[in-house]
Amino acid sequence: MKKWSFTLGVDVSKNTLDIHCAELNQYIRINNGTEGFLQLIKWCKNLKIDLNMSFVVMEYTGGYEYKFIQFCESHTILYTRIPGLTIKNSLGITRGKNDKVDASRISQYGDEKHKSLKADKPLNPVIMSLKELLSFRKRLVRENAGYMATIKERRHMYGENSKDIIVKKLLQKQKANIRDIQAIELEMMKIVQQDETINTNYNLITSIKGIGKVNGLMTIAYTENFTSFNNPRSYAVYVGVIPFDHSSGTSIKGRKRVSHIANKELKQELNQAARSAMEWDKEMRNYGENKLKTKCYKIVLNNIKFKLILRMFAVVKKGEMYVENYQKAA
Repeated sequence: MKKWSFTLGVDVSKNTLDIHCAELNQYIRINNGTEGFLQLIKWCKNLKIDLNMSFVVMEYTGGYEYKFIQFCESHTILYTRIPGLTIKNSLGITRGKNDKVDASRISQYGDEKHKSLKADKPLNPVIMSLKELLSFRKRLVRENAGYMATIKERRHMYGENSKDIIVKKLLQKQKANIRDIQAIELEMMKIVQQDETINTNYNLITSIKGIGKVNGLMTIAYTENFTSFNNPRSYAVYVGVIPFDHSSGTSIKGRKRVSHIANKELKQELNQAARSAMEWDKEMRNYGENKLKTKCYKIVLNNIKFKLILRMFAVVKKGEMYVENYQKAA
């Protein structure tokens, strides 16, 4: 017997939510914000959907769903987030794709899996703070990259000129941003150290060669301290480092490739981690050198990123620091 009366599948995007009720086969699109949430309440009243007897199933996006989650928690509505690949694999062969169809498939998944689904725990405010600070840090880093591009362009066009007011002001802005980035990183570390579990996992994953401060903080934030993903493979799919077959019958025989639907920010940061691991980790370096004999650099780098994800999940599961060249006792 189902533990709730209504299953609401929600396809989440930055600005909108597409919602489908499995039992009534009803659909609505709302804005992803306060105005939209009020519209949802009115829609549910008209259809006699009791939100306190409903279960919301949504795809994990790593950020866009947070406003809706806060709405659910404030109204005592049970919800869960499921990795997109899990939903896709459970439905078998599907045809067509749009937001309305996706919402319907998510609600279908929730209705079919009601016996095994469990409500998520409330959001951790520490994780929310980390994500906000990481987002602001990213903005400052991008600003500095833009400033540097303009400075290089002007110096290329006009040569070194200490009186160039534009270059002078851009350098000042760049230095101010660097100070702000350092202050934000310091604040994030203070936040991490105040939560014992988060601090423990942060120290565990940064014991791995290649995983530095930023990668460690981002992994903690986007795995929600390793609670949002059941296994390293599902997280690797989310990051975009797992290749999939691209073939159909005898007519399409493409090589395996990663999906373009991924968290590109995490993937980009892992690029630097993988390069560092290839340089400083003997095992990774040997692996990379051997693979480069038959594979291109991009594929090898992707494989190393996956290995780093496996290591992070492994040390957290074991609760032990990473030990290089570790061998089990006979």
